[in-house]
Amino acid sequence: MSRSRRTPTPDSACIEAVDLARAAAVEIARPEWVGEHLSTKVEAERLVTHLFECRQAAYRGWHYAVTVVRAARAKAVTVNEVTLLPGPDAVLAPEWVPWKERLRPGDLGVGDLMPSSAEDDRLKPGYAQVPESELADEGVDQQMVWELGLGRARVLSEVGRQAAAERWYNSDSGPYSAIAKAAPATCATCGFLTPLAGEFRQMFGVCANEYAPDDGRVVSLDHGCGAHSEAAQPAAQPDPIAPVIDELGYDHIVFDDTTELELVSSES
Repeated sequence: MSRSRRTPTPDSACIEAVDLARAAAVEIARPEWVGEHLSTKVEAERLVTHLFECRQAAYRGWHYAVTVVRAARAKAVTVNEVTLLPGPDAVLAPEWVPWKERLRPGDLGVGDLMPSSAEDDRLKPGYAQVPESELADEGVDQQMVWELGLGRARVLSEVGRQAAAERWYNSDSGPYSAIAKAAPATCATCGFLTPLAGEFRQMFGVCANEYAPDDGRVVSLDHGCGAHSEAAQPAAQPDPIAPVIDELGYDHIVFDDTTELELVSSES
Protein backbone atom coordinates (compact mmCIF):
# COMPACT_ATOMS: atom_id res chain seq x y z
CA MET A 1 0.00 0.00 0.00
CA SER A 2 1.51 3.30 -1.08
CA ARG A 3 1.99 6.05 1.45
CA SER A 4 0.75 9.56 0.75
CA ARG A 5 3.44 12.21 0.66
CA ARG A 6 3.61 14.07 3.95
CA THR A 7 3.21 17.83 3.72
CA PRO A 8 6.11 19.66 5.41
CA THR A 9 5.19 21.44 8.62
CA PRO A 10 5.65 25.22 8.16
CA ASP A 11 8.30 26.68 10.39
CA SER A 12 7.17 30.05 11.71
CA ALA A 13 10.70 31.31 12.29
CA CYS A 14 11.72 30.61 8.69
CA ILE A 15 8.50 32.07 7.33
CA GLU A 16 8.96 35.28 9.30
CA ALA A 17 12.62 35.70 8.20
CA VAL A 18 11.69 38.00 5.32
CA ASP A 19 14.14 40.74 6.31
CA LEU A 20 16.98 38.23 6.55
CA ALA A 21 16.14 36.88 3.10
CA ARG A 22 15.95 40.37 1.61
CA ALA A 23 19.33 41.30 3.05
CA ALA A 24 20.84 38.18 1.47
CA ALA A 25 19.33 39.07 -1.91
CA VAL A 26 20.65 42.64 -1.69
CA GLU A 27 24.11 41.28 -0.87
CA ILE A 28 24.39 39.50 -4.23
CA ALA A 29 22.57 42.20 -6.21
CA ARG A 30 21.84 45.86 -5.52
CA PRO A 31 19.23 47.41 -3.22
CA GLU A 32 17.31 48.93 -6.13
CA TRP A 33 17.17 45.57 -7.93
CA VAL A 34 15.38 43.72 -5.11
CA GLY A 35 11.66 44.49 -5.20
CA GLU A 36 8.74 43.52 -3.05
CA HIS A 37 8.30 40.18 -1.36
CA LEU A 38 6.17 38.00 -3.64
CA SER A 39 5.58 34.69 -1.90
CA THR A 40 6.87 32.06 0.47
CA LYS A 41 7.33 28.40 -0.38
CA VAL A 42 7.82 25.68 2.23
CA GLU A 43 10.43 23.31 0.80
CA ALA A 44 10.74 20.96 3.79
CA GLU A 45 10.58 21.01 7.54
CA ARG A 46 12.42 24.13 8.72
CA LEU A 47 13.36 24.94 5.09
CA VAL A 48 11.59 27.87 3.37
CA THR A 49 12.20 29.84 0.15
CA HIS A 50 11.30 33.53 -0.12
CA LEU A 51 10.73 35.05 -3.56
CA PHE A 52 11.42 38.72 -4.28
CA GLU A 53 10.69 40.73 -7.41
CA CYS A 54 13.73 41.38 -9.63
CA ARG A 55 13.74 44.96 -10.91
CA GLN A 56 16.89 44.67 -13.00
CA ALA A 57 16.02 45.66 -16.58
CA ALA A 58 17.91 42.72 -18.07
CA TYR A 59 15.94 40.16 -16.02
CA ARG A 60 12.32 41.16 -16.32
CA GLY A 61 10.01 38.47 -15.01
CA TRP A 62 12.74 36.85 -12.88
CA HIS A 63 12.70 36.43 -9.09
CA TYR A 64 15.34 36.44 -6.38
CA ALA A 65 14.90 33.17 -4.50
CA VAL A 66 16.38 33.07 -1.01
CA THR A 67 16.20 29.78 0.89
CA VAL A 68 16.51 29.96 4.67
CA VAL A 69 16.85 27.10 7.12
CA ARG A 70 16.69 26.55 10.87
CA ALA A 71 18.61 23.67 12.39
CA ALA A 72 16.87 21.31 14.76
CA ARG A 73 16.54 22.70 18.28
CA ALA A 74 18.13 25.98 17.08
CA LYS A 75 16.55 29.38 17.42
CA ALA A 76 18.52 31.28 14.75
CA VAL A 77 17.56 31.16 11.09
CA THR A 78 20.40 31.11 8.53
CA VAL A 79 20.59 31.60 4.78
CA ASN A 80 21.04 28.39 2.84
CA GLU A 81 21.02 29.57 -0.81
CA VAL A 82 20.43 32.71 -2.88
CA THR A 83 19.74 32.49 -6.60
CA LEU A 84 17.88 34.12 -9.47
CA LEU A 85 15.04 32.07 -10.91
CA PRO A 86 12.76 32.72 -13.91
CA GLY A 87 9.11 33.42 -13.31
CA PRO A 88 6.20 32.46 -15.56
CA ASP A 89 6.64 35.63 -17.65
CA ALA A 90 10.44 35.55 -17.82
CA VAL A 91 12.26 35.72 -21.14
CA LEU A 92 14.31 32.53 -21.48
CA ALA A 93 16.85 31.38 -24.01
CA PRO A 94 15.47 28.83 -26.47
CA GLU A 95 16.16 25.18 -25.87
CA TRP A 96 19.62 24.24 -27.05
CA VAL A 97 19.69 22.51 -30.42
CA PRO A 98 22.82 20.86 -31.89
CA TRP A 99 24.53 22.84 -34.62
CA LYS A 100 23.81 20.22 -37.27
CA GLU A 101 20.08 20.43 -36.55
CA ARG A 102 20.12 24.25 -36.58
CA LEU A 103 21.78 24.38 -39.99
CA ARG A 104 19.60 25.60 -42.85
CA PRO A 105 20.11 25.53 -46.64
CA GLY A 106 22.57 28.21 -47.61
CA ASP A 107 24.32 28.39 -44.22
CA LEU A 108 27.34 26.33 -45.26
CA GLY A 109 30.23 28.62 -46.13
CA VAL A 110 33.84 28.41 -47.26
CA GLY A 111 35.82 26.04 -45.06
CA ASP A 112 32.75 24.63 -43.28
CA LEU A 113 32.39 20.86 -43.08
CA MET A 114 29.13 18.95 -42.69
CA PRO A 115 29.91 15.22 -42.68
CA SER A 116 27.02 12.89 -43.44
CA SER A 117 26.39 10.39 -40.67
CA ALA A 118 26.32 6.68 -41.28
CA GLU A 119 22.60 6.72 -40.44
CA ASP A 120 21.71 9.39 -43.02
CA ASP A 121 18.60 7.96 -44.68
CA ARG A 122 19.20 10.08 -47.79
CA LEU A 123 22.10 7.80 -48.72
CA LYS A 124 22.62 4.11 -49.20
CA PRO A 125 25.73 2.00 -49.93
CA GLY A 126 26.96 1.81 -53.51
CA TYR A 127 26.44 -1.40 -55.42
CA ALA A 128 30.13 -2.33 -55.66
CA GLN A 129 33.63 -0.98 -55.25
CA VAL A 130 35.32 -1.65 -58.60
CA PRO A 131 38.61 0.08 -59.51
CA GLU A 132 38.31 2.29 -62.60
CA SER A 133 41.33 0.57 -64.16
CA GLU A 134 39.52 -2.77 -64.20
CA LEU A 135 36.40 -1.21 -65.69
CA ALA A 136 38.44 0.48 -68.40
CA ASP A 137 40.16 -2.79 -69.32
CA GLU A 138 36.78 -4.51 -69.70
CA GLY A 139 35.44 -1.74 -71.94
CA VAL A 140 32.57 -0.85 -69.62
CA ASP A 141 30.74 2.42 -70.17
CA GLN A 142 32.20 4.66 -67.44
CA GLN A 143 29.21 7.04 -67.38
CA MET A 144 26.73 4.20 -67.00
CA VAL A 145 28.78 2.64 -64.20
CA TRP A 146 28.97 5.95 -62.35
CA GLU A 147 25.22 6.46 -62.61
CA LEU A 148 24.63 3.00 -61.17
CA GLY A 149 26.74 3.87 -58.17
CA LEU A 150 29.69 1.59 -58.90
CA GLY A 151 32.89 3.07 -57.58
CA ARG A 152 31.14 5.32 -55.05
CA ALA A 153 30.85 4.45 -51.38
CA ARG A 154 27.26 5.71 -51.12
CA VAL A 155 24.56 6.86 -53.52
CA LEU A 156 21.19 8.55 -53.15
CA SER A 157 18.52 6.41 -51.56
CA GLU A 158 14.83 6.47 -52.39
CA VAL A 159 14.30 8.86 -49.49
CA GLY A 160 17.04 11.18 -50.78
CA ARG A 161 15.68 11.20 -54.32
CA GLN A 162 12.12 11.82 -53.15
CA ALA A 163 13.19 14.70 -50.89
CA ALA A 164 15.25 16.32 -53.64
CA ALA A 165 12.47 15.95 -56.21
CA GLU A 166 9.89 17.56 -53.92
CA ARG A 167 12.29 20.38 -52.99
CA TRP A 168 13.16 21.20 -56.61
CA TYR A 169 9.63 20.85 -57.92
CA ASN A 170 8.17 23.21 -55.28
CA SER A 171 10.94 25.80 -55.67
CA ASP A 172 11.05 28.85 -57.96
CA SER A 173 12.40 26.54 -60.66
CA GLY A 174 9.21 24.49 -60.70
CA PRO A 175 5.91 24.97 -62.52
CA TYR A 176 4.25 27.11 -59.83
CA SER A 177 6.46 30.21 -60.05
CA ALA A 178 5.15 33.39 -61.66
CA ILE A 179 7.73 33.30 -64.46
CA ALA A 180 6.75 29.73 -65.36
CA LYS A 181 3.07 30.61 -65.57
CA ALA A 182 3.82 33.51 -67.94
CA ALA A 183 6.25 31.52 -70.13
CA PRO A 184 5.37 30.88 -73.81
CA ALA A 185 6.27 27.17 -73.48
CA THR A 186 7.73 24.67 -71.02
CA CYS A 187 11.36 23.66 -70.56
CA ALA A 188 10.58 20.20 -71.94
CA THR A 189 10.46 21.72 -75.47
CA CYS A 190 13.40 24.10 -74.99
CA GLY A 191 16.66 23.41 -76.80
CA PHE A 192 18.70 24.78 -73.90
CA LEU A 193 17.50 22.06 -71.50
CA THR A 194 20.06 19.39 -70.60
CA PRO A 195 18.27 16.38 -69.05
CA LEU A 196 19.56 14.83 -65.84
CA ALA A 197 20.58 11.19 -65.55
CA GLY A 198 18.82 8.35 -63.83
CA GLU A 199 15.30 8.65 -62.44
CA PHE A 200 15.60 12.45 -62.26
CA ARG A 201 15.59 12.51 -66.07
CA GLN A 202 11.83 11.95 -66.05
CA MET A 203 11.13 15.25 -64.31
CA PHE A 204 14.19 17.53 -64.31
CA GLY A 205 16.99 18.98 -66.35
CA VAL A 206 19.59 21.74 -66.16
CA CYS A 207 19.11 25.07 -67.93
CA ALA A 208 22.04 25.98 -70.21
CA ASN A 209 20.81 29.36 -71.46
CA GLU A 210 23.06 32.14 -70.16
CA TYR A 211 20.25 34.69 -70.56
CA ALA A 212 17.70 32.67 -68.60
CA PRO A 213 17.21 33.37 -64.89
CA ASP A 214 17.74 29.66 -64.13
CA ASP A 215 21.00 29.26 -66.04
CA GLY A 216 23.01 26.43 -64.47
CA ARG A 217 20.15 25.39 -62.18
CA VAL A 218 17.93 22.34 -62.00
CA VAL A 219 14.50 23.06 -63.50
CA SER A 220 11.42 20.91 -63.84
CA LEU A 221 10.35 19.90 -67.33
CA ASP A 222 7.11 21.87 -66.92
CA HIS A 223 8.96 25.01 -65.81
CA GLY A 224 9.50 27.82 -68.30
CA CYS A 225 10.65 31.38 -68.90
CA GLY A 226 10.75 33.99 -71.62
CA ALA A 227 14.16 32.80 -72.88
CA HIS A 228 12.67 29.64 -74.44
CA SER A 229 14.59 28.56 -77.53
CA GLU A 230 11.46 28.60 -79.69
CA ALA A 231 10.01 31.83 -78.36
CA ALA A 232 9.03 34.08 -81.29
CA GLN A 233 8.72 37.81 -81.49
CA PRO A 234 5.10 38.94 -81.29
CA ALA A 235 3.70 39.87 -84.67
CA ALA A 236 3.67 43.57 -85.37
CA GLN A 237 0.23 45.08 -85.13
CA PRO A 238 -0.78 47.19 -88.18
CA ASP A 239 -1.67 50.82 -87.65
CA PRO A 240 -5.41 51.36 -87.24
CA ILE A 241 -7.19 52.44 -90.43
CA ALA A 242 -8.84 55.83 -90.31
CA PRO A 243 -12.61 55.69 -90.71
CA VAL A 244 -13.94 56.48 -94.20
CA ILE A 245 -16.62 59.14 -94.29
CA ASP A 246 -18.95 59.27 -97.25
CA GLU A 247 -18.98 62.96 -98.11
CA LEU A 248 -20.58 62.51 -101.54
CA GLY A 249 -24.04 61.56 -100.40
CA TYR A 250 -24.34 64.20 -97.70
CA ASP A 251 -23.93 67.96 -97.35
CA HIS A 252 -22.32 69.33 -94.22
CA ILE A 253 -24.25 72.19 -92.68
CA VAL A 254 -22.38 73.85 -89.82
CA PHE A 255 -24.24 76.09 -87.40
CA ASP A 256 -23.01 77.94 -84.37
CA ASP A 257 -21.92 76.12 -81.20
CA THR A 258 -25.41 76.10 -79.68
CA THR A 259 -27.02 74.38 -82.66
CA GLU A 260 -26.76 70.67 -83.28
CA LEU A 261 -24.95 69.57 -86.44
CA GLU A 262 -27.33 68.03 -88.96
CA LEU A 263 -26.50 65.91 -91.97
CA VAL A 264 -28.99 66.45 -94.75
CA SER A 265 -29.10 64.08 -97.64
CA SER A 266 -28.42 65.77 -100.95
CA GLU A 267 -31.05 63.61 -102.55
CA SER A 268 -33.86 64.96 -100.35
